[in-house]
Amino acid sequence: MSRIKPQPGIMDIELYVGGNSSIEGLTEVVKLSSNENPFGNSDIVKQAHVKTGHNLHRYPNTDHAGLRTAIANLHNLDVDRIICGVGSDEILQFVTQAYAGVGDEVIYPEHGFSMYPILARMVGAKPVKVAERERIVDVDAILAACTKKTKIVFIANPANPTGTMIDPKEVARLADGLPKGVILVHDGAYTEYVEGHDGGAKLVEEKDNVIMTRTFSKIYGLGGLRVGWGYGPNEIIDVLNRLRQPFNLSSIQLTVAEAAVQDQAWVEKCRTENTRLRAWLGEALAELGVPSDPSMANFILARFVDEEESVACDNYLKSQGLIVRRVGGYGLPNCLRITVGDEASCRRVVHAVGQFKDGAE
Repeated sequence: MSRIKPQPGIMDIELYVGGNSSIEGLTEVVKLSSNENPFGNSDIVKQAHVKTGHNLHRYPNTDHAGLRTAIANLHNLDVDRIICGVGSDEILQFVTQAYAGVGDEVIYPEHGFSMYPILARMVGAKPVKVAERERIVDVDAILAACTKKTKIVFIANPANPTGTMIDPKEVARLADGLPKGVILVHDGAYTEYVEGHDGGAKLVEEKDNVIMTRTFSKIYGLGGLRVGWGYGPNEIIDVLNRLRQPFNLSSIQLTVAEAAVQDQAWVEKCRTENTRLRAWLGEALAELGVPSDPSMANFILARFVDEEESVACDNYLKSQGLIVRRVGGYGLPNCLRITVGDEASCRRVVHAVGQFKDGAE
């Protein structure tokens, strides 16, 4: 047997599984499994993408100054406290690498994003899952779970896959209540879907133990490009930049993301349409006997009677060319996460679920 062994925790990692994008035997499908923006990205972004093709022989800059400045100007942030990465996932990884290790503990909510325990195990730390309260992050439970070994607490707000959200005052109470030396990571991948929400930026500027992350993969429609960013105390950002590869983002990623930041009219359009269709989808499914919690993201978590019914409904939706996401791996076996698509897609989902319900009866 080989004597070559990986670091502790790595072989305990269960590989991340993304949303399905195809159905065997069908060529025309509607993908509603990965929380992608059904409207894609704007013409301004597409034009920026084409233009960058003329300079692919050039190395990108290493300081991401143009993109960081655009982000800072839009959100009125300190440009020196912004870091950019390959999706917000890379920022989360930097934090874990820098501040947790073998023997430490990393806390995350019961139904939290599945990358959180993966990141903990990546550095040999112990992932600690904390119960939620009716699919909502429970601040008191997280504080009670903290020990001398706790180094990082991850929360997403709005959360994935539940779509629920806690009040900024509750997030501040969490930050204040954490033991000294523990970092709160506020994952804001769905921030832009909440009108007036700053994703934790104000909290970052008030506290020295909070870092927030954002992504271009959701409302900006750039999931295939993989660009994210984080905002935190200077001391933490300095540490993270020492882990960051100098050329972690390509010229295409930087240029296109910067163009996306400049086109806030597109963001507003997508937010407005998502809000309208999300409400319609949730209400229409509730009328069919499939409730969901009020979602603040670009998806709803549809709840069925039990796992058997949710699996059966998922199979029926597949037969109709509709791909949604099973979330048993998130501890929600009786649920299906359904991305809010365009109007035609939402109507197709409701119609198919209605047919399924009629057949089941």
